[in-house]
Amino acid sequence: MNVALAIAVGGGLGALARHYLSAAIYSATGGTFPWGILVVNVLGGLLMGLIVELGALKLNFSPEMRAFLTTGVLGGFTTFSAFSLDTALLIERGDWLSAILYVVSSVGLSILALFAGLYVVRVFA
Repeated sequence: MNVALAIAVGGGLGALARHYLSAAIYSATGGTFPWGILVVNVLGGLLMGLIVELGALKLNFSPEMRAFLTTGVLGGFTTFSAFSLDTALLIERGDWLSAILYVVSSVGLSILALFAGLYVVRVFA
């Protein structure tokens, strides 16, 4: 299996897992707070850490398997896991300023971009 196919298959599986897990959590909690996505994001971060470390220290993942699990499954499950990994890598290098700027700008700019998208559609559509 080539890397592109591994990512595509993994992404589909991750997206399905996100959908069904978050829907089950919303159903169980009443949906007044986004617990489903919060759980998915935190779980995605945990899984990214586990997979990256296991792959580096214990298992010899092929490039296709690594791409399937990280970019594919976890990328489809949540892009927050990649964000968490990037932040952790900055912190582990001791680059706290970049880590803080990355977190603040990623979250802040993403929210602003979402509002910009809402505005454009509301005004021009």
